[in-house]
Amino acid sequence: MSATGGGAPGCPFADGTVPLSGSRFHTDPAALYREMRREHGAVVPVELLGGFPAWLVIGYRELLRVTGDPELFSRDSGLWNQWASVPPDWPLLPMIGRNQPSILYTVGSRHQRRAMMISDALEAVDPVDLARHTEQLADSLVDGFCRKGETELISAYAMLLPVLVLARIYGFPDVEGPGLARALNDMIDGGENAFAGQQHLAGSMHRLVASRRAHPTNDVVSRMLAHQPQEFTDEEILQDLMVMTAAGHQPTADWIGNSVRLMLTDDRFAASLAAGRNSTGEAMNEVLWEDTPTQNVAGRWASRDTQLAGRHIRTGDMLLLGLAAANSDPSVHAGAGAGSGPYDGLRGGNHAFFSFGHGEHRCPFPAQEIAEIIARTGIEVLLDRLPDIDLAVPAASLVRRPSPWLRGMAALPVRFTPTPARGGM
Repeated sequence: MSATGGGAPGCPFADGTVPLSGSRFHTDPAALYREMRREHGAVVPVELLGGFPAWLVIGYRELLRVTGDPELFSRDSGLWNQWASVPPDWPLLPMIGRNQPSILYTVGSRHQRRAMMISDALEAVDPVDLARHTEQLADSLVDGFCRKGETELISAYAMLLPVLVLARIYGFPDVEGPGLARALNDMIDGGENAFAGQQHLAGSMHRLVASRRAHPTNDVVSRMLAHQPQEFTDEEILQDLMVMTAAGHQPTADWIGNSVRLMLTDDRFAASLAAGRNSTGEAMNEVLWEDTPTQNVAGRWASRDTQLAGRHIRTGDMLLLGLAAANSDPSVHAGAGAGSGPYDGLRGGNHAFFSFGHGEHRCPFPAQEIAEIIARTGIEVLLDRLPDIDLAVPAASLVRRPSPWLRGMAALPVRFTPTPARGGM
């Protein structure tokens, strides 16, 4: 692959390489991925911001292979063969990571031990307490706009609730939640404020770790620090907390927003909104298949020359995980419902989607359960409190945030009958 210039956003360059930028990733990703598949197959040559080449894996089976072979397709970003050309202010550095001592880029037995530390700390979160925290914080947020009869749900609700809940179970004061949300959004979107967002998040984590090191309590951070003391440094735990907070907040916020959008715009769900609990789970599952919050993930790096879907992958090449595209791969959905094979009937209650990743570096199961409780409870509280909620603008006017990585709503204006606040926490 070679970096070349020119080309309309989302359209291939002269050499066929597709720029991983442009409006189509958030306006019409399904059509874009179909075009990629038709032109390039299951592994697509793409170009990152700054002209850096990578491979976007959009085939379901190919993604299973990449995520299932951590030795050949390593999570060690130090293997990347482009580091010599990467400037120190590259906006995607917070997302790609270099010499970053977090679990994202740890491999082998040390990664397994760190994953166990995180899983154990999260698994100790009582689901009943978690649902109660979520209900309290959701009610508090709804109280902030329920008397107005209208609001913008993404900024006033979806983008606040997950991080506020995580703040409680990790040990953050509630007042730090909004600032953490802004920092996370800036960092993940990879724009001009990415580094400032990363610094804000790191500073908050540093203070929290220091506080819990001196005065441990019954929270996630204290349990991480107490897990096999001295095995992991405070810096490593700090980095893991940054990853956990980013991975726990932003996709969950988009899961809420995308699910509510679906329920307000699709007749299959809108008809049962008054009995929201009956359709919430179905809408959430469909979103993970068709509108997954995590669209593309960086990444994996080839530890040696290899072949993947007929592509020659060089040592040190970066591979991006095309989760959304793989979920819709027609080669594994052909004949669904006809008993045609192991991927028959992938919708409904089937959870074979890639939305939480796959393999050794997938999202830990306790973290998935926490995200689901926060998202489901958040949606149910909203529908219970505002049973006649409806879009305040035409559905066709809704737009997504401009990111090829995460897929979420830029705004979701709604109206409803004004109701009194409940008050109290």
